[in-house]
Order: sequence, then structure tokens, then C-alpha cells
Amino acid sequence: MDQRSKLLRKRIAEVLHHAGRGHIGPSMSLVEILRVLYDSVLKYNPQCPDQGDRDRFILSKGHGCLALYVMLEDKGFITEKELFSFCCFEGLLGGHPAAKIPGVEFATGSLGHGLSFAVGVASALRINGSDSRVFTVLGDGECGEGSVWEAAMSAGKQKLSSLTAIVDYNKLQSYGCTEMISGLEPFADKWKSFGFAVKEVDGHNVKELEEAFFSLPFDQSKPSVVICHTVKGKGIPFAEGNPSWHHKTRMSAEEYESMIKCIEDYDA
Repeated sequence: MDQRSKLLRKRIAEVLHHAGRGHIGPSMSLVEILRVLYDSVLKYNPQCPDQGDRDRFILSKGHGCLALYVMLEDKGFITEKELFSFCCFEGLLGGHPAAKIPGVEFATGSLGHGLSFAVGVASALRINGSDSRVFTVLGDGECGEGSVWEAAMSAGKQKLSSLTAIVDYNKLQSYGCTEMISGLEPFADKWKSFGFAVKEVDGHNVKELEEAFFSLPFDQSKPSVVICHTVKGKGIPFAEGNPSWHHKTRMSAEEYESMIKCIEDYDA
């Protein structure tokens, strides 16, 4: 884990500690995915978030919003003051993203809807002759929702090559092991059967993520999906793979200091 990934994780921890609540596990597994998208892939203008030729990004797993908010501050969409309004009364940032936030396309967090919205956006952009791309990040637990597969079926039928689904496959959801609860496997084959071109990567390996995203679309006649194998709570050993760290409230000063030290010392 390099310094940039550590700094982003520490920022997430700072906001979580200030607010006294938040989804820490789902946010930490997203860091490298969002980092690569916003550093190297997406076309956007923080000074004009609604610019017509922008790429569209939808965080379907809206409970991982702390990672998104930190990236939006990093890129100048929101201010530090706005970032630290997270979960504060009358603050800009809620526990799930809202469309009023600069850089947020769609209110998410009610799981299973992001891909459907992304399919509609990609279809509209194609009708309008736009070459803008659409990216949406889903959680693996979210992929137990039937609406995800209805949207996938539509995307495959329409051959929406401008659409990329990205799955944060951290193998856990709020109640436990995703495979035990949802039974996703054979996961890649399911996406292929719905007409997607598929690539699997280490979701914490910046180089692998860049290589995958730079090669999009994987097939000019199909939508793409990048299955990112990740670790829930990545960067905090006592939270990694631990469902009890899916969401935290009333974090103590000692827990916060331990999180920061773990991130600073992390070398795996």
C-alpha cells in the first residue's frame, strides 16, 4: 500500500471519527478502485460538475460513500468543511450519496438500483450521439438483488459498450459471508451469460486496475464488467474481513488512534 492509498484511508478515518459513525469496512475496500478512476480514467470538471461531455460515475453501493466523499474533496468538488459535515445536522453529506452533492449523479444506497440507472444513462447518451462513458460500482452483496440482473440483461441486449460495471467483491456483506448468503458463484460466468465482457483483477493493485480500465471496452459490442477482488476493511488488520466493522458508531479515541497507526504501518 503506497502513501497515496494510506493518506486516503487516513482521511476516511478522520471523517468517520469526527462524525462518530459510518461504514468503514465497505469504504476501505473501495479506495484503490476510486483512486484509479478519479486519478487516471474518468473525464470530469470539478468547476463544472454537470458539463455535458463528462463521464458519469454512479456509486451503486452507496454505503461506501466515505471513500467517494474523500475523493470528491481531493479533486475539488467539495471543500474540507463540506467533507467534515458528513452526518452532521444540516450538513451537505449524508450517510448515502445524494444528487445535490457536486459530482454525484444519482442518489444511491437503496441497493440494486445503480446499474439500472447506469443502463438508462448509457442508452440516453448513445441516442444523443455522445461518446461519454458510464461507470458504476456495485457491492457483491448487492448483486444478490434481482434488479441487478434485470439491468444486466438489458445492457447486454442493447450492447452498451460505453457502460462498465465494477464489482467490489470483498466477499462479505453486513450479515456475513456473501457466498453463504447470496451464492454468487460462478460469478464471472453469470456476467458472461448476460452478455458482458469480463475481467477479474486484484482490486487493491493500482497497476492491475489501470491496465483493466485503460483497455475498456473489453469488447466493442458488449458492456464490460471488472470484478475487483478486495478485502473488506483493507488497511486496518483488526477490521479486515470482520463483518462487525461493516458499520461503526461511537468510535472511541483509542480505536481511532489504533486505526491511524495501523494504516501508517501497513505494508501488506
